[in-house]
Amino acid sequence: MFTEDLLATCWTTAGDASPMRDDWRSPVPLRERIEAASAAGFRGFGIVFPDLVEAEHQYGMAAIRGMLDDNGLVHVELEGLPNWWTDGPLRKESDRVRTALLDAAEKLGARRLKVTPDDSGDPWELDHWAAEFRTLASQAHDVGARLGIEFLPWCNIRTVRDGLRLVEEAGHEAGGLIIDVWHTERTHTPPDELAKVPLQRIVGVELNDAEVDPVGALFEDTVNRRRYCGQGSFDLQADIRALRSAGWTGPWGIEILSDEHRSLDVQAAAFQAYSTGLAQLELATEQP
Repeated sequence: MFTEDLLATCWTTAGDASPMRDDWRSPVPLRERIEAASAAGFRGFGIVFPDLVEAEHQYGMAAIRGMLDDNGLVHVELEGLPNWWTDGPLRKESDRVRTALLDAAEKLGARRLKVTPDDSGDPWELDHWAAEFRTLASQAHDVGARLGIEFLPWCNIRTVRDGLRLVEEAGHEAGGLIIDVWHTERTHTPPDELAKVPLQRIVGVELNDAEVDPVGALFEDTVNRRRYCGQGSFDLQADIRALRSAGWTGPWGIEILSDEHRSLDVQAAAFQAYSTGLAQLELATEQP
């Protein structure tokens, strides 16, 4: 019997919402999203900061925690902290969001805080970034969470190697990587390299699929044209087996962003994301 848990990342249940828009908020009430994820089979749930703010105003943190608990969603992931590495006015706003996210993580029992790197194209100084990441990882640790950075092929921290260089230099036990196979496949990272990532540096894994070649810019392709697991060109089973050999046993995030996915109602979208992700995990279990 398959026993590894799956987590619906924030965009997987967001309905007609997209990180390419100025307003990231989901049009689907959080209660409906939580219930859809649970009914599909997920045991984890992700929330992006703008949706968290909206939901707190509507329900309050205690009620959100109750919804998650009542629906058996035991793995909670929060994300959406911009400019955590910089200073000046951007950092002032970033620190406001940081405080709110850390407070929410403690109140919701979130075990994972996800951040991303700089998409401006500016170079990054290892010592500075490591110090900032270490501070944030320590703050996450203080509220019972781990900090994961998701490397992105169009940003300054592009690859598994870049990400590992940062988190190892930062050197905090709570800090590590979010490994999204879309990004590893698009940077032609072989499964053997994934298998060598130290388990203590893996904070989360995200599964999805895509066509062989991206259409348009990488950011546009990853937001609008992802495919359900097993319906694209990725060798997901090899990636899964590699990550399992590194010691990862879940929760496995399922992150689907596409025009097709956004057109579905949230119940159908959650079921499709869960069932196709589960099928690949089961196939990877069956095959040597």
